Amino acid sequence: MRGRRIPIALPNTGALSRRRHTLYIRSAIIIFILFAFLQFHVINYDSSDSGPADTTNYSTAAILHMVPPVFHKYLTSKTRNATHGQNGTHVGPNEGSQRSANISEILRMIHRYNELQSVLNEDIFGPLQNDSVIIVVQVHKRITYLRHLIVSLAQAKDISRTLLVFSHDHFDDDINDLVQSIDFCKVMQIFYPFSIQTHPSEFPGADPGDCPRDIKKEQALLRKCNNALHPDLYGHYREAKFTQTKHHWWWKANRVFDQLEVTKYHTGLVVFLEEDHYVAEDFLYILELMQQKSNELCQKCNILSLGTYLKTFNYYTYNKKVEVTPWVSSKHNMGMA
Repeated sequence: MRGRRIPIALPNTGALSRRRHTLYIRSAIIIFILFAFLQFHVINYDSSDSGPADTTNYSTAAILHMVPPVFHKYLTSKTRNATHGQNGTHVGPNEGSQRSANISEILRMIHRYNELQSVLNEDIFGPLQNDSVIIVVQVHKRITYLRHLIVSLAQAKDISRTLLVFSHDHFDDDINDLVQSIDFCKVMQIFYPFSIQTHPSEFPGADPGDCPRDIKKEQALLRKCNNALHPDLYGHYREAKFTQTKHHWWWKANRVFDQLEVTKYHTGLVVFLEEDHYVAEDFLYILELMQQKSNELCQKCNILSLGTYLKTFNYYTYNKKVEVTPWVSSKHNMGMA
């Protein structure tokens, strides 16, 4: 026969009270965390009411703090005088800064710039010497990148001995103001005359009769669109915004090597940069060392490449070495001379 169970009180060891105490502490901690979380979001909400301007101002201030004050002028925009350009370059009343210039006016101004071939600051730094370096910068319309490139160039050693040639495929008053404000070396501007800006609806811009990029060749032939017989190696047809970059590059190279009076007889180095590049302070010195080494190690080498597209690089091991290698356009076109 199974006996009846009789509950017996256990001695009070304090375990129950300790569990209750622990529960109270955990609850208090959770409430505190929730309170802190809400306070944090309230503070963020209040600060966000001031809008993105505060963040922008903070970022601008931080950037300016890292740049010597003498170069701050290249990072901030200025109001341009309607009748006088920078560096004493006179601009007539009908040739000044026109924010709403039409295509014919832009073409006229481009033609005038290219015809004059003016070298700014030549009276300060003297004529170009054959042992000097010509730096050619291809510019589209990313002025923020261009500002920082100019700041980096301004801090480069021996930059005053160079000639900076800015080659533009977009006529923009603000960019012109920025370039013409440079006072640390000789400066020249050239303008690609066959840009999309001046040819928006015809070759080399986007012609209405162009074949769509991804159309099949058979369909292109039936449609009889422009260049139907000649898609590229991947079966795609021309896109003006991409081909302009290549057209501009070759026009710029021919313009510098064969046409400009100040550069066509130059026997020194010519470095090609782009508006979104950034140079080190010793890039001209390193370029000179590379040229010396190429004469010793590889007399057949005719291109020097300063930059690399590698995301990681062991500079500790290779900081005093140069590499002799076959040139590959997709790898060695950054800062090449």
